[in-house]
Amino acid sequence: MLLREGEIRIPSGCAISGIMNKKGQVFSGEDIIKSIALMHDRSNGLGGGFAAYGIYPEYAEHYAFHMFYDDVTAKEDVEHFFHLNFVVDGSDRVPTRKVKGIGSGPEVWRYFVKPKEEKLSELELSEDDFVARLVFEINDTIPGAFVVSSGKNMGAFKAVGYPEDVGEYYKLEEYKAYIWTAHGRFPTNTPGWWGGAHPFTLLDWSIVHNGEISSYGANKRYLEMFGYKLALQTDTEAITYCFDLLLRQHKVPLEVAVTALAAPFWSDIARMPEDQREAVTAIRNLYGPLLLNGPFSIILGSRKGMMALNDRVKLRSLVAATKGDFLYVSSEESGIREICPDPDTVWAPKGGEPVIGLLEGEETL
Repeated sequence: MLLREGEIRIPSGCAISGIMNKKGQVFSGEDIIKSIALMHDRSNGLGGGFAAYGIYPEYAEHYAFHMFYDDVTAKEDVEHFFHLNFVVDGSDRVPTRKVKGIGSGPEVWRYFVKPKEEKLSELELSEDDFVARLVFEINDTIPGAFVVSSGKNMGAFKAVGYPEDVGEYYKLEEYKAYIWTAHGRFPTNTPGWWGGAHPFTLLDWSIVHNGEISSYGANKRYLEMFGYKLALQTDTEAITYCFDLLLRQHKVPLEVAVTALAAPFWSDIARMPEDQREAVTAIRNLYGPLLLNGPFSIILGSRKGMMALNDRVKLRSLVAATKGDFLYVSSEESGIREICPDPDTVWAPKGGEPVIGLLEGEETL
């Protein structure tokens, strides 16, 4: 008996899509929902999600925490924790609507907070370091609570379901952002649960990911040396923290971070000009444990722009396009043409070659 498409496991499944306006002009979530919905068959209904930047202009300088709660006790514990460490200037339930494709899940709340000055002074930490530490603490020590996102003027929205249903569930057509990323999940090694859906986030970073990282163990051990707590046992969480370590903590240029995570093969490095060979060799030697082995395509979002990247062999599909001030990236060209039928340029990036979109005036993510 021949199995039809859709009746077999698709190991290259998952869909990703991203849209940004380089001038920072905001637009609704309708287009990103249409883009990811076209790639419906790349996921299996066990997870979908979106990240949006610029959606909270009235709280632009606050950290916007999106939270999942399994029960009232978890909510009470987190809110007590927040009031101990933050000035809380706003909170409410994240608006949702009933959608046939989304079952019962956790309570979803959001909080707009600023770290207490006395806490920063006491611990001698920057605001970002302080918030990151508290994200790990909540996820690690408060049962029934999960930090969905924690960045400024951004938020992540995710659930178990197909991504188009998730977008409808969270009423994303009512939000306006200058960057949107999306993910349709086809999990292979972890169960479908609300916290396990993409994007994975920390502070302003968000990652949507198609693929499977076989280097997870080495990546995890290295990240833990710098205080990261990988509580979710998923490779996408590790990728998010890799970028946070390199770009925010170590402040390396974006090109160096890309070289570390999607490094050229040693055989290719040996054929490089001497000065380039020495630089790339130094990066590989220093950040070898962060090399991401295995097939992947990812979109990294931040307040300053977004970047898309394939593994160095390009084992997962990725297409990019531009139209005026807009940059598009997607698992499939069709995901772009569904919302931009006549792009100015379209190309398929090479393995390990980043597609970088920065807001006007920004020099790096």
